Amino acid sequence: MRQGLNIVAALTCAALAASGGASAGEWEFDGEIAGEVRYFPQSAQFPDQFEHWQPSLILQTDLRWKSDDDKHQIVIIPFGRLDAQDDSRSHVDLREGYYRYVSDSDWTLLIGAAKVFWGTVESRHLVDIINQTDGVEDIDEEDKLGQPMVKLSLLKDWGQLDLFVLPGFRTRTFPGPDGRLRFALPIDTENPIFERNARRGAVDYAVRYSNFFGNWDVGVSAFHGTSREPRFVIAPTGGELLPVYDRITQGSLDVQYTAGAWLWKGEAIVRGGQGKTFFAGVAGFEYTIYQIFEKSWDLGLLAEYLYDDRDDGFVTETFGLTSEAPFTAFQNDVFAGGRLAFNDTQDTSMLAGVSVDADDSSLSMFIEAERRLGQNWTAELESRLFFNVDPVNLANSFRDDDFLTFRLTRYF
Repeated sequence: MRQGLNIVAALTCAALAASGGASAGEWEFDGEIAGEVRYFPQSAQFPDQFEHWQPSLILQTDLRWKSDDDKHQIVIIPFGRLDAQDDSRSHVDLREGYYRYVSDSDWTLLIGAAKVFWGTVESRHLVDIINQTDGVEDIDEEDKLGQPMVKLSLLKDWGQLDLFVLPGFRTRTFPGPDGRLRFALPIDTENPIFERNARRGAVDYAVRYSNFFGNWDVGVSAFHGTSREPRFVIAPTGGELLPVYDRITQGSLDVQYTAGAWLWKGEAIVRGGQGKTFFAGVAGFEYTIYQIFEKSWDLGLLAEYLYDDRDDGFVTETFGLTSEAPFTAFQNDVFAGGRLAFNDTQDTSMLAGVSVDADDSSLSMFIEAERRLGQNWTAELESRLFFNVDPVNLANSFRDDDFLTFRLTRYF
């Protein structure tokens, strides 16, 4: 983390010096503070794990400046969580901290730490590779760490081309030995292994082309660098897993086709550098039914199929017994869900989904609901449940970790 912040600071200071002649502009500041409690109704599966209640406190601020001519922008978004049960979940991160210059001739330059999202589908964001996953926040891989970068975007009639130089690799965060939603063997994040020319200070590179073609929204991307997704080796003591980060090359495609109330979506990747070269893909649709029950509610119906042919079995290497590729629970799965928007003044919404493993019938389900309370408050409910989990399924480590989360956020 410290190395990444040093890189961000150096790049941002240089950029700010370059923008010294910009018109004055104005600063804007806001943020949010949230109290969260997570409840696990079942007793812990592994030794040292806490039992039922997990309260925590979250603070995130947002400081922005834009010059009067809109050419220069500064964004600083730090994030912190203090957790009462899992020390590994108490952490601080610079989610974003960058300077951006917008030219008069269809290009922009961003320098600093930022978050970049790629993807179209709901169940799994295969192509989203720029930022590292913040694994202590949740197991859905939606939360991301800030990534130091230099990003040049070209906005032309033929589409948008984004070029990335990514210094300062960020290792993935995981729950600690006393945390829930962890594997049977805890992960030692303090001693990662960098293999096959990967190293913490290595520079990564990425490029992405995106454009609209009629009803089609298409993105084509390539990445070469240290994988954000680690594989694992069993520590010599036999009591821990060590994350192993490899140098990979990945090509990806994401598409979305809009046809009235239908959205047809797909993502696919081909990755080399972690065992055999493998393919993974997700494809499906979202169909929206408007004004159901003679109300202003909109219901989106979701269905997706997930496939992954990586070999994540264990092999023997120089440093011990290790997985050949990162673990995945999505080799042959079906996802179905629904998104309900109430379209009321409180912005009430719900999202629910279920994933079924077509090979062993293991099932996981999630429910999310959100409602604004007045002008400055938001209440959220989240739940994740596991059913009929096969002993050899990756989700078996979480079979006793059904949970319900309540979060109350105050914006300022």
